[in-house]
Order: sequence, then C-alpha cells, then structure tokens
Amino acid sequence: MELAQPRDLGQDLALGKRRHNELCRQKRVFNARNRIVGGDTEAWDIQVRDQKIKEATEKARHETFAAEMRHNDKITCILEGRERRDKRSLCKAINDFQQSFQRPETRREFDLSDPLALKKDLPARQSDNDIRNTISGMQKFMGEDLNFRERKKFQEEQNREWSLQQQREWEDARAHQRCAEDLYLKTRLQFDETAKHLQNLESATRKAVCVAVKEFNKSQATESLERKIQEKKQEQEDNVAEISNLLHGDLLSENPQQAASSFGPHRVVPDRWKGMTQEQLEQIRLVQKQQIQEKLRLQEEERQRDMDWDRRRVQMARAALLLERQQRRQQRDLRRALDCNNLSLAKEQRLQ
Repeated sequence: MELAQPRDLGQDLALGKRRHNELCRQKRVFNARNRIVGGDTEAWDIQVRDQKIKEATEKARHETFAAEMRHNDKITCILEGRERRDKRSLCKAINDFQQSFQRPETRREFDLSDPLALKKDLPARQSDNDIRNTISGMQKFMGEDLNFRERKKFQEEQNREWSLQQQREWEDARAHQRCAEDLYLKTRLQFDETAKHLQNLESATRKAVCVAVKEFNKSQATESLERKIQEKKQEQEDNVAEISNLLHGDLLSENPQQAASSFGPHRVVPDRWKGMTQEQLEQIRLVQKQQIQEKLRLQEEERQRDMDWDRRRVQMARAALLLERQQRRQQRDLRRALDCNNLSLAKEQRLQ
C-alpha cells in the first residue's frame, strides 16, 4: 500500500476545488433569479486563500531541502579539507624520507656521475685496498682487505638502523590507518544520524500538511453546508411568498370581470384577459416543448463535462503516480552512487 504524498493531496484538493467552483459558477450563471452582473469576489477570495496556502507549503518544503543541502555541503567541505591535509602530510613525509635516506651521495653508482670525481681522485697507488689495482698487479685478493672488520660492523649497524626505521614506519602507518578508520566510522555514523533527523523532519512536515488539509476540508464542508441550508431556506421563503401571491391574486382566481375595459364591451384589458384561441394554445405548447428539449440538451452537455472532468482527474492521478515512481528510482540510484563513492573513498584511505 502506497502512502499519499503532500503533492498528490494538493493536486486532488486543487481539482476538487476547481470542480466545485465550476459547479457553483454554473448554478449562478444559469439561475436567472440569483444572477449578478460583474465579478465574483467570493470566488476570487477563495482562490487567493488557496494560493497563499499552496505558497506557504511550498516555501516550507524548499526551506527544509535548503537546510539539508547546506548541511551536506558543510560535511563535504570538512571531509575534503581533511583529505587535503592527509595528502599534504603524506607528501611531506615522503620528501623528508628522500632527503634523509635517498640522497644522491648514498647511491651505488654515484661515483660514475660525481661532478667532483677529479678532485677526489687518488694517486696511482695509495694502499693495498686501492680499488684501482688490477688483477694482474696481484696487489689485493678477495677477503684480504685491511678494513674487513670495520666494514662488516658498519654494515651490521646499518642493517639494524634500517630495520628499526622500517618498524617505526610500519607502526606509524598502522596508527594512521586506525585514525582513518575511526574518522570514517564517525563520519558514517554522523551521516546516519543526519538521514534519520531529515526523515523525522519529513514525517513531521507530512503530518502537519495532512492535518492542515484535513482542517481546511472540514471548514470548506461546513461553509458549503451552511450556505446550502441558507439558500434552501431563502428559496422556500420565496416559494411560499410567490404561492401566496398567486393564490390571492386575480391570475389564478379566474375572475372574468377583471378583463372588462372601460372603453366598451368589445374591448378587453390584455394583462387581465383569460380567454385564448386554440392557435394561441398550440403555440404555447410548442414553445414549452422547445424549452423541454433545450433543458434536456443542457443536462446532456453538463453530463458530458462531468465525464470529461473525471477522465482528466484519472489521467492526472496516473501521471502523478508515474512521476512519484520515477523520483523513487532516481533517489535509489543516487543513494547507491553515494554508497559506491563512500566505499571507494574508504578503500583509498585504507591503501594510504
């Protein structure tokens, strides 16, 4: 079972009001007794009040969405700033490591491209451990260098320092990873709290709109009922007065003396004359038949208009349902894309 959205309730309410106003206008236009000349101020006041209610509802909805967007933008800016700071710290650490442990002087092939090689060059022969001594000279053999113990000790000390440095770097990386995981967990919890808060706000807004619509419909029904009772009462009073006047007047008393004229017996007063010829009676019956046919035609046209309004209302309701389904699919796709983006950011942070 699908819940009714505020937009659907507003559209149904607008269609009902439009149809009710059209029926009231037709009654006023086709009623010769109550017809007026000029504009319908009451209908205009109702339209203005309906427009104000609609504008207030739309304004509250837009303000809610704007607050949500501002909050999300603020969170995004904070996360981007933290990411930039982490990248800057990582680049600085890499540069410091290169400056400290990867200098050009510590390379194995640095002697091939040393710009000060000529200044550092040694004489033709300095000692037995001179690297320029050839094999044919037989000046030094494998393992017989004089600095063997110092070189081995230095290499062991260097290996130990490298091992300790790797351990410290590994521990720092573990600490950074734990901090990143804690930050991601806190951010995810904050997002969940924000989504829950926004959902509660939406539910409260929807309930407030439903209550307002219900109260408005109730007031409209009460005003319509009171207006109908007053119109019916006034019509009954008018009918009673008309019947009383007709019963006590000369029109229904059939008094033949009221048609006598003072100009002679062969003259009659036209507005008091009761006698009519057969042709005049036939003419009156023909006019009555035409009036009956015209009334039937108007009733058929009204029935066709009602059917057209019903068909349009069904089409608009169907279009609104399709639009709501499309919006739900878009929201689901957007949520899925946001989850994928968060997952990729988490993976990048873990790799760093």
